Amino acid sequence: MLGLSVLSWKLVQIQVIDRKHYAENSRKAYHRVEKLPAVRGMIVDRREEPLAKSIPVSSIFVDKNHLSDPKLASFGLAYQEASEEPGWKELDSSKKRRRINQLRGDLLARESGESIVKRHLDYAVNILARPLGMPRKELLEKIEGGKGKWFAIAKELTEDVADPLREDIDKHWIAGFEFERSIKRWYTSPNLATHLIGFTGESKKTDEEGKSHTRILGRFGIESSMEEYLAGRDGRREHFRDARGLVVPGNVDSLKPPLAGLNVKLTIDIGIQAIVEEELDANLAEFESVSGAVVMMDPKTGEVIAMASRPHFDLNHKQDIATNGYNYAIQTIYEPGSTIKIVATSGALNAGLVKPKTMIDCHNGYYNSGKVIVKDDHPAGMLSFEEVLQRSNNIGTYGIGRKLGAKRFYEYLSNYGFGRKTGIQLGGESSGIARNTGNEVDFSRACFGYASNVTPLQLACAYSAIASDGKLRKPHIIKSLIANDGTVVEDYLPEVVSDVIKPTTAVQMRAALEKVIMTGGTATQAAVPGFRVAGKTGTVQKHNPKGGYLPNSYIVSFAGMMPAQDPAFVCIVVIDDPRTQKITRFGGTIAAPAFRKIASRVATYMNLKPTEPISSPLATTAQ
Repeated sequence: MLGLSVLSWKLVQIQVIDRKHYAENSRKAYHRVEKLPAVRGMIVDRREEPLAKSIPVSSIFVDKNHLSDPKLASFGLAYQEASEEPGWKELDSSKKRRRINQLRGDLLARESGESIVKRHLDYAVNILARPLGMPRKELLEKIEGGKGKWFAIAKELTEDVADPLREDIDKHWIAGFEFERSIKRWYTSPNLATHLIGFTGESKKTDEEGKSHTRILGRFGIESSMEEYLAGRDGRREHFRDARGLVVPGNVDSLKPPLAGLNVKLTIDIGIQAIVEEELDANLAEFESVSGAVVMMDPKTGEVIAMASRPHFDLNHKQDIATNGYNYAIQTIYEPGSTIKIVATSGALNAGLVKPKTMIDCHNGYYNSGKVIVKDDHPAGMLSFEEVLQRSNNIGTYGIGRKLGAKRFYEYLSNYGFGRKTGIQLGGESSGIARNTGNEVDFSRACFGYASNVTPLQLACAYSAIASDGKLRKPHIIKSLIANDGTVVEDYLPEVVSDVIKPTTAVQMRAALEKVIMTGGTATQAAVPGFRVAGKTGTVQKHNPKGGYLPNSYIVSFAGMMPAQDPAFVCIVVIDDPRTQKITRFGGTIAAPAFRKIASRVATYMNLKPTEPISSPLATTAQ
């Protein structure tokens, strides 16, 4: 009676008290959840040329719990034996299943579990090695030497490889191998627009059974900033397997279909992007530099047409990301040099303090007032407002800045967008430095390009205001979000940030900047035959992070627009620390020629109508 009482109590404990515990263990043993990965949205250019797309792939995992279970392993060996019997092919599916079960029972009765598991492993390796492209010995070592109970032996198998493998495993009743579907990101032009497009990475998560699963996440560039739209939503399929490892049909709630991500349409034109990158690479090679950037924008909309940064990397192989991953165009800040002279000059012109022909005293190359000393390498006496810009005279620019006053100068500097992030849809953007310190020396330097820091993109936005109607527009790289059926889910429209100068002032500034390209200007090498070009050069000694400036080290730049009277684009070229000794290192001798080559090719690509006769007399010497 005592024994029966103990047994009765144990039965009550198992069936009532611990029922949930054992039921859960049983469920885990036979319950399977298969992830159905969502197709990540494509990234396309403004002409809908694919730049990034997803390829369905699968990884094959070893489940050692199943692989070492003789009850499951015996199915494969029973099939192997049955399939070699005469008349096997003539049997229907139910008879084949019965025969396998008969042979399996005999197998379990006559052989040890250890022997069954070993023979099954050899059997599986013989079948899987060749489709996986591995020698049998290598595959066997990979399985036997794998760490943990669940690990991958082959990753990112394409569907044409994975699907036949699945069929082989099912056909031969092999146990212990499972597939996990995922998405591989592929970049069609992996060396173009690398910092814009960005890349994805894997995020690993371990489930309650100790199995690790991976998910693709955007890590950089558009892939990261637009993750919530590109990613979509993964689905899942649940099923149960019986003691023989066969799938038991699930109920209607066992399937949750995946939801595909949205396609992101960029504002860039990959054709223009290729032109920009080719010319940037050629310029860096010719003048012995490794860093720089080109930004091209539509001034009327704020759309980024092309943006290239160097150094860069290959999106598919992702080498040198640690050293080359920073986006020079939006993350590097530098003192802009004479390209920033548009702030003081346009501000004074806009306020009615000067006119294009107003004469400015340039003090013959040397200005001294209290603590403020300003020198100019090209001494001049009296120059008109336009000539100050044309010759890039520092003293003249500071004189115009004094008419405007420090308070209003820094207000214009802010209205042009300097000192704050532009808000472009890319991560890691720098805000630059543009603050009023109250120091007259700093103010004098800020007028002609020192004592403030900018990014190439900020400069492109500022020049776009002059190239259009005087309004600063928010730069944007995303044109629209598109569903797979072609429906436009969202359009990103132009956005005005501030009214900087009057439209009439913008027209006057374009006329003044046009003279910079003409004879006597500092950017004659930026001239494009058949078109009127406006722009400004910049040359600045490179700042030393430890203090002061680096000797014999410069950042040279050119900010231009074309055609000058109604610009189709603004293009900023920045070349960091050219080491060439063949020429004098100025913005007009290094960055301006790069602009000319880019602008000439882009004009042809965009089918721009020439505005001037090809024989238009333009100087060919640079200053």
